[in-house]
Parts: sequence; structure tokens; C-alpha cells
Amino acid sequence: MPMRPHPSPRGRRWTTRVARGFTLIELLVAISVMAMLALLSWRSIDGMTRTQSITQERSDGLLRLQSAVGQWIADLDAVLDTGEVSPVDFNGQTMRLTRRDSSESGLDSRGVRVVAWAMKPSPAGGQWTRWQSGPLRQRDELARAWQRAADWGRGAGPAPVNTVNQGADSALAIIAIDQWQIFYHRGETWGNPLSSLGTEVADPGGAATSGMPNGVRLQLTVSGGQGLSGTLLRDWVRPNLEAGR
Repeated sequence: MPMRPHPSPRGRRWTTRVARGFTLIELLVAISVMAMLALLSWRSIDGMTRTQSITQERSDGLLRLQSAVGQWIADLDAVLDTGEVSPVDFNGQTMRLTRRDSSESGLDSRGVRVVAWAMKPSPAGGQWTRWQSGPLRQRDELARAWQRAADWGRGAGPAPVNTVNQGADSALAIIAIDQWQIFYHRGETWGNPLSSLGTEVADPGGAATSGMPNGVRLQLTVSGGQGLSGTLLRDWVRPNLEAGR
């Protein structure tokens, strides 16, 4: 009778372990480790997403602010003294000015525009808003547009917000602010635009000044919750200001 080989004890142990599989405790430990890894991965991805969202929000807010201040400077650079109204006027609420049309070239001009800046109320708080008239060619048109800008600044004007129309009055809310202030540089110091200090200075030739200050300082307090907050200072100097004036 042929003899059958007996499996070695080592082989039996290996066969038994394979057949037995994992215990319940081992499975629970493995599941717990996998759950912890998944949680850590989710938190990491969520943190990256939040960081990206905050960075984008701040970037958008900075671009809006740069655009607003850039337009403010462009308006002052293009100021035109018509001799009919003050080239720049601030009554404590609204700043009005007369400027060349942005599409003006050396060969063609559509006219003069009246521009106004003011803080307008909104459901989310104050909005720094820019108003402008259509192109003006007649003296009576200029006078009426100047008055409409004042009415708009007081909240009595009919001009809607966030509309742009090249041939009519338009207004655009640019950025949320808590408050804003304007200072004029006259003589040798910055002061309140409503003060008459420094306005009596005459040109060396004896001609009276046009009422245009040497410089304009803008102070904006940007509202929080839009990626940016704090106070911004921006100075503008009259391009034709002579040294020592």
C-alpha cells in the first residue's frame, strides 16, 4: 500500500492562516485608519479651496479699488476750466468737476462732461459712486448738467445707478465704503475744501486763481467683507503746478 506524504507542521500553519482571513478587530482598525486618512484629505482640500476663494476675493477687491482710484485720478487729470462754473467743487457730500470728454482727440471733441463723485446709500452700506453727464457743447447745457450733478449728490436726481449711456447722464457704483473725505492743498498746507484759506492767493502776474487747488487728497475708508478693508490715502497734484507754489 503506497504511503501518503504527511504535510509538514509549517505547511499546516500557513494553510490555516490563509483560511482564517482577517479578524473583526483588524477590519475595524483598517476602516478607522482609512476614515482618518479620508478626513485629513478632505480637510486639506477644503482648506486649499477656502484659501483660493479668499485670495480671489481679495484680488477682485483690489482690482475694483485700483480701477476706482484710477478713474478718480483720470478725471482730475482731465479737468477743464470752462470759465462758467468752478472746475472742481466739493460741498461736503459731492465732488463735482468739469472735464474733457474721454474720447477727445486733437482733431475732434464731443464736448465737455460734468462728473460727480459721492457716497450713495445701498442695502449693503455706502457705495462710492461716479456720475457723469453726456457731452455738453452749450453754456446752458453745462449749467443744467452742473445742477443735475448737485441734485444727484443730494439724492434728488433721477439718474439711475449702475447704468452707462454715452449720450445721457449715467452713474456707476464702484466700491463699498464706510466714509470718504476730501482735502485741498492751498498755499502750503492741506485743509478743508470748504475753507477759504489759501483761495485769496494770486498768480505772480497778478491774475486771480481759477479756484483750482494745488492738490486734492482722497481719503477712503473701505468697508470690510469684500476682501479689503482699512483706510486709503491718495494724493493728486495739479499737473501744471509750478515749483515753489
